Amino acid sequence: MMYQDTIQLSTKGHGDMHRLDDRIQQMIERSEIRTGLAHIFNVGSTGAIGAIEFEPGLEKDLPAILNKLIPPGRNYGHEQAWHDGNAHSHLQATLLGPSLTVPVRQGRLVLGTWQQVIHLECDIKPRNREITVTVIGE
Repeated sequence: MMYQDTIQLSTKGHGDMHRLDDRIQQMIERSEIRTGLAHIFNVGSTGAIGAIEFEPGLEKDLPAILNKLIPPGRNYGHEQAWHDGNAHSHLQATLLGPSLTVPVRQGRLVLGTWQQVIHLECDIKPRNREITVTVIGE
């Protein structure tokens, strides 16, 4: 059996993090799938999906460390072509990845106590995001 739905988000720009697992869990319950996989995919090249402890310290730490690894304002090829200031956004989102797959057991996401599914906005501007969630199983 397969079930698919979307989550719509409005972000505030670079570093804005949203917790998704509660909404994904509701989708799993609607799907009536008890055992399987939930695949979460960000539609767009400057947003990322991941799993982290969703708490204020890490909400600040994750974007900060990404900016140290892939800082804004450098002379990236993307900047030379488009001059839109978001080359680091594309690279940061690519590093983290656009998707995550989480097991479903007994109709529940299989996550650790301090592990939540998140969307991280890597773009420099606010965005309206679509996250596609596909639940597969039986």
